[in-house]
Amino acid sequence: MPAPAVAAERAAELRAELERHNHAYYVLDAPTIPDAEYDKLFRELQGLEAEFPELLTADSPTQRVGGAPLKEFPPRRHGVPMLSLNNAFEPAEVEAFDKRVRDGLETIATVDYAVEPKFDGLAISLTYENGVFTCGATRGDGVTGEEVTPNLRTVRNIPLRLHGEGWPALIEVRGEVLMFKADFAELNARQRERGDKEFANPRNAAAGSLRQLDSKITASRPLSFFAYGVGAGADALAVRTHSELMDKLAAWGFPVAAERAVVSGSHGQLEFFAKIGTLRPSLPYDIDGVVYKVNRLDWQAQLGFVSRAPRFAIAHKFPAEEALTEVLGIDVQVGRTGAITPVARLKPVFVGGVTVTNATLHNEDEVRRKDVRVGDTVIVRRAGDVIPEVVAIVPEKRPTRDLFGGEPLHPPFELPKVCPECGSAVARGIDEAIARCTGGLYCPAQRKQALWHYAARRAMDIEGLGDKIVDQLVDAGLVHTPADLYKLTVETLAGLDRMGEKSAQNLVAAIDHSRQTTLARFIFALGIRNVGEATARDLARYFGNLDGIIAADIEALQQVPDVGPIVAASIVAFFNESHNREIIAQLLAAGLHWTDGEPADAGPKLLAGKTLVLTGTLPTLKRDDAKAMVEAAGGKVAGSVSKKTDFVVAGEEAGSKLEKALELGVPVIDEAELLKLLEKGVQE
Repeated sequence: MPAPAVAAERAAELRAELERHNHAYYVLDAPTIPDAEYDKLFRELQGLEAEFPELLTADSPTQRVGGAPLKEFPPRRHGVPMLSLNNAFEPAEVEAFDKRVRDGLETIATVDYAVEPKFDGLAISLTYENGVFTCGATRGDGVTGEEVTPNLRTVRNIPLRLHGEGWPALIEVRGEVLMFKADFAELNARQRERGDKEFANPRNAAAGSLRQLDSKITASRPLSFFAYGVGAGADALAVRTHSELMDKLAAWGFPVAAERAVVSGSHGQLEFFAKIGTLRPSLPYDIDGVVYKVNRLDWQAQLGFVSRAPRFAIAHKFPAEEALTEVLGIDVQVGRTGAITPVARLKPVFVGGVTVTNATLHNEDEVRRKDVRVGDTVIVRRAGDVIPEVVAIVPEKRPTRDLFGGEPLHPPFELPKVCPECGSAVARGIDEAIARCTGGLYCPAQRKQALWHYAARRAMDIEGLGDKIVDQLVDAGLVHTPADLYKLTVETLAGLDRMGEKSAQNLVAAIDHSRQTTLARFIFALGIRNVGEATARDLARYFGNLDGIIAADIEALQQVPDVGPIVAASIVAFFNESHNREIIAQLLAAGLHWTDGEPADAGPKLLAGKTLVLTGTLPTLKRDDAKAMVEAAGGKVAGSVSKKTDFVVAGEEAGSKLEKALELGVPVIDEAELLKLLEKGVQE
């Protein structure tokens, strides 16, 4: 079991990484890692949260589904949340699921399951009122989706009016929008003829087509729909089983999977999985597994849900597809956060439905563990239909200097010592697997990420400088580092896409306003690896000025509360890079200023050692302001209530945290009482 501090740091890293991947997958329709890799990270976070319940936060990816709705589409709240499914990968996990179901139903010896292919498309919800299609939305974050009704009306096999009879006054039909393989091939052929960019796979093509602001574009794309369930309105249906429900949906005019069936127990589930696996290449659409659902609806209701998934259903995912090919070279790529990733350049190979020419090697340790070298024959896996990876080498095929054996022809891979993008030093933190470029503020590969972070609300708080504006500024060569922001003019900004003169004036004013800040905000805005808001605040309090932080060595930095060797090494590496110090000098020359803080021991800490939880809406204080005040008084603000919580500060519409506090006997106070504590401290 890892130490609590190590577990907390790793959980924070996993939450941030999974949220980035969720955004890329659900919002941008541009996934960046294989499903299998995402599932691995997700399970690691689940395991840490199970071992250390205090690490579980309300905004953890394990507590939510998908990504936030796009701002371009109006939000649509689902009548019943659209939850995702837990995954199984091995037969033993399917058998364990069956056992959990039987245990949950207590006396049941054998359970029947409705089984069907797991479509690889975009989940949507269709609302029908009095039999007429009135609204359609994507899954979004599971509670609120993006309303795309005009676009869904163009999908030809979605009925605009229900057939037959027996449907309730209001019903939400759930299903998947996808693109058939043949239609996808024709679409890409047309893209090539026009000289347009081709789509990566049918799933991305379907998602991108459905989210067009112009429904005429959606209508020109060959989209299809398959129904697989019902949300709101299910209680009004006179059906006993999921299989009967699917029959009813078919009778109302919805396409449903022809390959569905009802089986008994885990043995039946695994037999169906094997059968679908053999049919998979010949199916007209892509699937990435099989879904098992308890067939009886009353048993589904009895089993219920966990926070993000039903207990009565699970997705059994297919293993990733693999192929053999040759490594032609090994390059490195620099990611938006400075991560240095080795990438194998491959002899083209067809795997997972596409021709693969590059595959990730993840990190330096992975390359060494697998001992991947130029010239090797390797097993390439294309997991999740996104980024291929090198699984292993085939040792007996390694080329040697002598045809009859001897020394390998090529040496082991060595990670470069300097960043190929900017020439800054490449460094690995203590106990970190990933090497990173230390030129954060300077490195072109990290430029957009650095600017976006610098302008964030909790950093320099430059309102109006969102990711789309940052993209335009960088792509046009107008901004290279944060210091360049303070050179922007209204005239320059007004020339950007969707940026009028009034918006440009507001943004210039916001940038100018950010010159007056705090030392803690400035340190956080620099984007130093492993330095979050709390650490930036601790550094500002302890040293009191920027020069002291820059000059501190690892030993001195570790005197700061909660700063360990990993964080200290990251800070030293950042300030050792001359490019970063130069940009800081430019920022100060641009007029950034603050009042130097006092050392940590300069005043009493009225809430030292106390843990508070904030819940609900406070009358006058914003949540962030209240948190900052508590932390400034030496207290800690936690995300969940436990026996170790000293106070729960409750405002209007306080929910489960308030209930938990009352259950545990934790003192509950309001905003006025919090302000008294901040003024007078806790009387022991």
